[in-house]
Amino acid sequence: MLVKLRQLANMRRVVRQSKFRHVFGQAVKNDQCYDDIRVSRVTWDSAFCAVNPKFVAIIIEASGGGAFLILPLHKSGRIDKSYPTVCGHTGPVLDIDWCPHNDQVIASGSEDCTVMVWQIPENGLVTSMSEPVVVLEGHSKRVGIITWHPTARNVLLSAGCDNQIIIWNVGTGEAIITLEDMHPDVIYNVCWNRNGSLICTACKDKFIRVIDPRKETIIEKEKAHEGARPMRAIFLADGNILTTGFSRMSERQLALWNIQNMEEPLTVNEVDTSNGVLLPFYDPDTNVVYICGKGDSSIRYFEITDEAPYVHFLNTFVTKEPQRGMGYMPKRGLDVNKCEIARFYKLHERKCEPIVMTVPRKSDLFQDDLYPDTAGPEASLEAEEWFEGKNGDPILISLKNGYVPGKNREFKVVKKNILDHKVTKNTENSSPANKSVSPTPSAKSETKLEEILKEIKSLKDLVSSQEKRIIQLEEQMSKIAI
Repeated sequence: MLVKLRQLANMRRVVRQSKFRHVFGQAVKNDQCYDDIRVSRVTWDSAFCAVNPKFVAIIIEASGGGAFLILPLHKSGRIDKSYPTVCGHTGPVLDIDWCPHNDQVIASGSEDCTVMVWQIPENGLVTSMSEPVVVLEGHSKRVGIITWHPTARNVLLSAGCDNQIIIWNVGTGEAIITLEDMHPDVIYNVCWNRNGSLICTACKDKFIRVIDPRKETIIEKEKAHEGARPMRAIFLADGNILTTGFSRMSERQLALWNIQNMEEPLTVNEVDTSNGVLLPFYDPDTNVVYICGKGDSSIRYFEITDEAPYVHFLNTFVTKEPQRGMGYMPKRGLDVNKCEIARFYKLHERKCEPIVMTVPRKSDLFQDDLYPDTAGPEASLEAEEWFEGKNGDPILISLKNGYVPGKNREFKVVKKNILDHKVTKNTENSSPANKSVSPTPSAKSETKLEEILKEIKSLKDLVSSQEKRIIQLEEQMSKIAI
């Protein structure tokens, strides 16, 4: 009797109920791929690809600097060698990320130690773009990680091989927060939590850290995987952390951590034995995580639940060709009429191939269980509000009638007037409205400017009088020499 009960229990475990058990992956037809693209060969473990509902961006090989392609989604087929690129960096581009609040703004990090932010024309590039909207300089070594804040407008995080994390207000071009001395070695990745109040990092010292960036403090720190190869750490919607890494025997692992108690992981899954870094892509609406190994030819997907064993293997999508990188479409860019729950943009050596994940359903009606309200493109906070300590959850939108992109506001950078730094400290205690940078100079700064101009004029007069005196002295010297 006991044996039968155990068998029944095992059977229940095997046939665990899940609406994602039959997720079906399919690569698109050849004419819908992007062909003849020279994908970057730089040795860096980023995805090399970023996607939003308008464009796909791909880091490519470029002589004499770094470049990436920006292709409208409909521009499939063979891409001409003369197709315009974004080519302002003087070293190879290592990472790119689309702004979640403006589908025409993308940030890039490079070996030239800079971060650049670009505004892409509404219909894509017509000529190559070499002038960014803003250049963010603050790192002393190459910048390999770029990630936008999920809910605050114009807040961008960058991490470099100088082991520093800098959080920028892109609207003013300033580095507001610099996290130094927290990481003794190379940072492998950084991820914001759902409302952007915390970040988690994976580092070469094998530790994952949970950091409050505004207080500049480490909340939790724990050794995650024993292996020496690169790890990844991402926040889940419930605040837990999922990590990918390697065991001491070089087995690839997937682990889940509760940040309230990080001494032991909730669960560790052995995936396989291989060299490629596992890149996790997470859907917070369905709690499905997709694991893509660099150099693999497969995508594995798991569902994460509240009950043990927490991480449930769903299926594997297998292709013939290995992947050089991977782009992941935000939920609002998917086709809800086809029950599409994820879309990947797989990079081959010379092409980009979209892969569609669908849940087969017989009904043509909107499947609200597959598409709960998802994060929309509207920011819930301005940059100044976030830096002052406010938090805001993502503003959700319904996908019932499909996502209709709104008009993106033009991205502007208002550099602060250097003279304003000398204004009395009373302004520091003023309201956020007063803190925002006004393009018209204040009365105080105008008077200061007049004073400086007068000083420059008097210095010029002094220089010219000294020049005359030097000429006279030279003439006298020449007479004496004769």
